[in-house]
Amino acid sequence: MNSNGKEIILIQRMLFWALYFFSGFILYSNKGVLPPFLITFSRIIYPLSIFWMQIRIKKRTNFLPIDSKMTTSQLWFNLLTVFACLLTVIFSITNTFLFILGQITN
Repeated sequence: MNSNGKEIILIQRMLFWALYFFSGFILYSNKGVLPPFLITFSRIIYPLSIFWMQIRIKKRTNFLPIDSKMTTSQLWFNLLTVFACLLTVIFSITNTFLFILGQITN
């Protein structure tokens, strides 16, 4: 891959992380727009999702590592972390967009 492609990937990752950290700031600053149970869930899982995504990006592994040799507990451990982090990303970014939309309309 040429350096131009690497720069684009770097810019995309920087934009995603900036958006995700800003979403965390909105999430923890008591400015929740989503229902309270979604905000509470997101506040609990948000730090773990940052850690989990960094590990997945750094190791360049699959986001959903499923193998036929896995035990049921290993499968559930992988699935639950993936789904919880994915939901947290969706909820926190949705909360941020709704917050910004609410600030613009007011």
